[in-house]
Amino acid sequence: MTAPDLAHGENFSLEHYLDPAAHTFEQRFAEFQPYVTHARGSGFVLREVAGPSGPVVPVRDPATGAIDELIMLGSNNYLGLGNEPKIAEAAIAAIREYGVGHGGPPLLNGTTTVHRQLEQRLAESKGCEAAMLFASGYAANVGWVTGLLRKGDILLYDEQSHASLYDGIQLGRVRSMAFAHNDLSHLRHRLMQIRWRNPGANVVVAVEGVYSMDGDIAPLPEIRALCDAFGAWLAVDDAHGTGVLGAHGHGTAEHFGLGPGSVELSMGTFSKSFASTGGFVAGSKDLVDTLRFFARSYMFSAALTPPVVASVLAGIDFMDEHPERVRQLHDNVAYFVKGLRAMGFAVDPQTAIIPILVPQRIAVADVVTALHREGVFVNGVEFPAVPRDQQRLRISMMATLTREHLDRALDRIDTVARRFGFHPEQEGVA
Repeated sequence: MTAPDLAHGENFSLEHYLDPAAHTFEQRFAEFQPYVTHARGSGFVLREVAGPSGPVVPVRDPATGAIDELIMLGSNNYLGLGNEPKIAEAAIAAIREYGVGHGGPPLLNGTTTVHRQLEQRLAESKGCEAAMLFASGYAANVGWVTGLLRKGDILLYDEQSHASLYDGIQLGRVRSMAFAHNDLSHLRHRLMQIRWRNPGANVVVAVEGVYSMDGDIAPLPEIRALCDAFGAWLAVDDAHGTGVLGAHGHGTAEHFGLGPGSVELSMGTFSKSFASTGGFVAGSKDLVDTLRFFARSYMFSAALTPPVVASVLAGIDFMDEHPERVRQLHDNVAYFVKGLRAMGFAVDPQTAIIPILVPQRIAVADVVTALHREGVFVNGVEFPAVPRDQQRLRISMMATLTREHLDRALDRIDTVARRFGFHPEQEGVA
């Protein structure tokens, strides 16, 4: 069984593309500085948002220092909860009741009543017995991998899994094997290999409900059936599925109609649909009780602060009370995609993530900058995060965007695509 490929896709590291001869810290800094200067100067990274997270955001221009209003198509705040007044009031109320924090880890003095309430609600929404909170989604993934899997256990994971899972594998020295992205036949082959050689081993199959680069969905019912056939657990990272999929936004399992207990380990974050920070793991009571003491990223991190926890709890309440917000998200995706297809772009999103491919000959950072100047905030994704011929604009849709916002953004994308020569009507333009 081989170690994960550290340079792969969502798990990329720029260090693999730097000169290995650069030895001193100063040499490494000097080699990397041109990339940093270009990325900052183009507005490709570290753009300064000067106000609340909404469908239109004030952003400081990196060149002039002026603050411009941009239509936000680059935020994972899918449901617009980051600027919902009722949720903000819940966070303020928590500060008044609990203060800004307790200065300790969950196992000691960091667990409050509101923490307990959120854990219970998360467990219910995921159809599990119990849940636990982590300081980040990254910590949750690292925590369950290193806290659950021991010598002799085996992890099977989709090759497009997030860097946090790969890091958990490395830190825990976990026996692991990748399978081709969303490839059921390859997963079956891997499971057959493992059961032939290790008939009694604990096996976990780890997938993401929604993959962040293409927004495609894991075929959970079929993966569940394979896990049952070969006696494996199923672990689902539902970071981009929670709040997006399912009638109530409860995630990928709800989307497919899978009942309670259908996923042994459900992981998620609060940094996407809840527009906050933190993460969680949900599963059986025995699993959660064990991870509280064996997941080092839980034991040795301060607890999430009460206002953060209260905002997420209020977000769950809001989602339950306003299922139309999830429907509006999907309506916006459908409307925007219809507009892109009318231009000729070949887009077929399954979730709130809409990739628009940009030819390799064009600098994605320049396209992002041009759209910024036109009043549209988008994120660009280039190699090594994706293959060189798969660089893209990554549109993240929000439920709170109006048709006027979407029409204006579509018009600006049309304009910029023509200017750079990648509009579908310009096929063959050098």
